[in-house]
Amino acid sequence: MLNIVVLVSGGGTNLQALLDAEDAEKIKNGRIIHVISSSRQAYALERARSRGISTTVLERGEFGSSAEFDAELLKVLESCQADLIVLAGFLCILGEEVIERYRNRIINVHPSLIPAFCGKGYYGLRVHQAVLSYGVKITGATVHFVNEIPDGGAIILQKAVPVYKDDTPETLQLRVMKAEWELLPRAVSLFCENKIRIEENIAVIDE
Repeated sequence: MLNIVVLVSGGGTNLQALLDAEDAEKIKNGRIIHVISSSRQAYALERARSRGISTTVLERGEFGSSAEFDAELLKVLESCQADLIVLAGFLCILGEEVIERYRNRIINVHPSLIPAFCGKGYYGLRVHQAVLSYGVKITGATVHFVNEIPDGGAIILQKAVPVYKDDTPETLQLRVMKAEWELLPRAVSLFCENKIRIEENIAVIDE
């Protein structure tokens, strides 16, 4: 059984999707054992605590440098004996030491079809505002491995979501979030079942 640590910053809807999937036994060979938040106000912390899951708060502003923040994050991850790290709406960029230590063991969910509308500065409603401004007809959600390039790691799963002419950033966000809630638990289970392998920076799924 692999130890899953989830990193959050806000409301925790993706964390809730993982918890619900765990309850429904849709995550095979893995369990969420700890939640780390970059904000003390994150409602995701309440979601974790209501399930009896231990939590840690690491607010970037309380550390003198990114290196100090990363060092403390590594300390917590190692104390949890983390096998898989899931970024579920985590708004801090991980440092190279963290990424290297957990190479191909960190996954993230992003609210677009990577490589479109991704990278530095594309998060939250900003993504959906950009989609609508550009006038594309299809967007979606992506789960991918994390590397040193923001949203640049190997893609694990994607799902397309239609864009309607009367959409607002908020209505589009909700439709995309539903795709995220479907993809993220599935990707986590595939990882825990050892069904994902990396070949020349491409994630291959063996099902």
